[in-house]
Amino acid sequence: MIHVVAKAIVQIEMQDEYKKVASQLVEMTRKEKGCISYGLYQEKDDPTIMTFLEIWEDMESLEAHFKTDHFTRLVPRLGKLRDCSEVNVYHSLTD
Repeated sequence: MIHVVAKAIVQIEMQDEYKKVASQLVEMTRKEKGCISYGLYQEKDDPTIMTFLEIWEDMESLEAHFKTDHFTRLVPRLGKLRDCSEVNVYHSLTD
């Protein structure tokens, strides 16, 4: 399995729009082949930190996700709403 942690810093005044766009991305992505889990989370002690936590069956499924219409349309919109981001892709050692 492949795990993705995509962390962003989103200022308070941009968060409503960020959540709105992210919700669309989550809804569509959860229907994709190979998507096991996909959600947006907010850091408990620092609300400017918003993180997508994802689990994919394999790297091929994740790569297909990057090419979907909703990804190529919505992720650039999210990029305009955040200050910075960091994406880490992990392969599971214990599954």
